[in-house]
Amino acid sequence: MGKAMIVGVVCGALGLAASGMAPAYGLDEREPEYADVLAVQPVREEGGAPRDACREVEVSRPAEVKDQQQIAGTLIGAVAGGLLGSQVGSGSGKKLAAVAGAVAGGYAGNKIQETLQARNTQTTTETRCDGVAGNGYDYGVVGYDVKYRLGQEVGWVRMDHDPGARIPVRNGRLQLDREEPSPVW
Repeated sequence: MGKAMIVGVVCGALGLAASGMAPAYGLDEREPEYADVLAVQPVREEGGAPRDACREVEVSRPAEVKDQQQIAGTLIGAVAGGLLGSQVGSGSGKKLAAVAGAVAGGYAGNKIQETLQARNTQTTTETRCDGVAGNGYDYGVVGYDVKYRLGQEVGWVRMDHDPGARIPVRNGRLQLDREEPSPVW
């Protein structure tokens, strides 16, 4: 065996030994590509701000009155009362009874029309809104609190999406944005 060959074998053996020891000394350590997700808790927004609560309501109002003085009721009552009064008595008593019947009938007709007008209503539907305070309704998930482990470090981070089982890491930092899948060509 020549001297060059011995030097080559020794150098090769040292190279193999060094490459086997490199992981033991951390020379081959690479940073992790992912952080492990330990827990995910959805963050929900609850309705706390004032809002309008609206509903449809039936409303009854007095109908529009076209004859405010109840003239029609008074006239019809007076004619009817006069006709009835003229049926009572004879001579000048008949005329007096007709006048008294007309006055009483006019008054009665006026009151009857007034009562009928008060009962006459119109029903419509209106939207009524009331301001109400927060009601505790759940308006949905607004984010996720995520507990993770990166190497020996355990931490919490808020994300806008559920990351699944792990979070990508680049240059020692969590990648919190959604990774878009690369297109397959």
